[in-house]
Amino acid sequence: MISAPHKSAGKTMLSLGISSYLSAQGVSVRSFKKGPDYIDPMWHKLASGNECYNLDPYLMGRAGCLASFQGKSCIGENCLALVEGNHGLHDGLSLDGSDSSAGLAQLLDTPVLLVVDSRKMNRGIAALVLGMQAMPPKVHIAGVILNQVTSSRQGEKQKAAIEQYCNVPVLGALPYDKELVIPERHLGLTTVGEITDAERFIRGAADRIAHYCDMKAIQSLFYQAPPMLMGKVDCFGKRCTGRARIGVFLDAAFSFYYPDNLDALKNNGADLVFINSLEERSLPDLDALYLGGGFPELFFDVLSANRGLLRDVRERVEAGMPLYAECGGLIYLCRNASYGGKTVSLAGILPIDIGFARHPAGHGYLDLRSRTDSPWFRKGTQIRAHEFHYARPVMPPAGCSYQFDVTRGSGITGESDGVLYRNLFASFAHLHVIGNPEWAETFLSLASAFKESGR
Repeated sequence: MISAPHKSAGKTMLSLGISSYLSAQGVSVRSFKKGPDYIDPMWHKLASGNECYNLDPYLMGRAGCLASFQGKSCIGENCLALVEGNHGLHDGLSLDGSDSSAGLAQLLDTPVLLVVDSRKMNRGIAALVLGMQAMPPKVHIAGVILNQVTSSRQGEKQKAAIEQYCNVPVLGALPYDKELVIPERHLGLTTVGEITDAERFIRGAADRIAHYCDMKAIQSLFYQAPPMLMGKVDCFGKRCTGRARIGVFLDAAFSFYYPDNLDALKNNGADLVFINSLEERSLPDLDALYLGGGFPELFFDVLSANRGLLRDVRERVEAGMPLYAECGGLIYLCRNASYGGKTVSLAGILPIDIGFARHPAGHGYLDLRSRTDSPWFRKGTQIRAHEFHYARPVMPPAGCSYQFDVTRGSGITGESDGVLYRNLFASFAHLHVIGNPEWAETFLSLASAFKESGR
């Protein structure tokens, strides 16, 4: 695991550089991202050439994380698994730290490569590393990388202090380079598709890390992890084929999908049809539609002008086609949206007008309890999910039926989330299928029923 004492210390840059370097040496790197992140995994996939999967103890449960890690890590000498932590090593909701990156490292029994921000510190950086070592859950910090070192003298002092007092090797010291900082914005890092030359950035990170770090020693850390005792675990049960065609908006406006969710749909018999909502003017023949999250607000002019696609979505919903939407997808289904001083009309399926706040309207884990039976969820079902949105209704929505009471978080109204209309479900919640294993099967059942109805 690559982690740090706090966020924005350089974990992602180091993770991408190591993955890219090893991949160029012919090593198959399987990467994982701790937490509910969508954007970092896109970067990981580009760096390693393999899908990056999330590991989130709160959303998936500890057993779900372990099963997913075992099921998706490849076996063999030429295959390595890398986990990027989130926030600080010991940051989390629970006081005991079981849901922190350290808790996940302890669960997976993985050594930790700690990235520390060297700025404004000298020998005292050893106290920071000592604190990381002592704080429970205790993990094996197997190496340290100094990042943003201001001078070779500073780096030498910090290295000597850490190795003297913490008994941990310092395996590299990276000076600051403005060219190797991924821009951040209100939802985290900028996505891969928005960087002009993301591959060049990743190659630059790999070259820089190879120059300033001991790559042989870093690669040896992977082999400090004990062997996994269990075989591969199937997280999704039986595999079916040919049950239904599910359309998925996938483009610069809509790109937030957990790979596990898409895998689960395919394993339950979905033929996924990817649709570019910015270019395609109509829907193909489908049995259901999945609208994920993303940044629709950055493309409102294009989305609103694409009246043919908006009309097709509206007509299919009215005809009873199942549609599952989360966050950005919910926004697309609303009546109007105002952003950056402009108001645009959207699908108009939901009687909601959307505005955007200066600060997050909902940010963090979301706990929901189903208040009613619907085609999607049974009454009393409890869901753990995640939300991160600046969007919110301009006025309290009138005439909406809701699936969930919000017991933690914000949702749509602060008290309710999950709008229901015909066979449509739309929510600000992002759920993960491993924590909600019935979701994919329910989705496919609804799509299959619509297909068989001949509508």
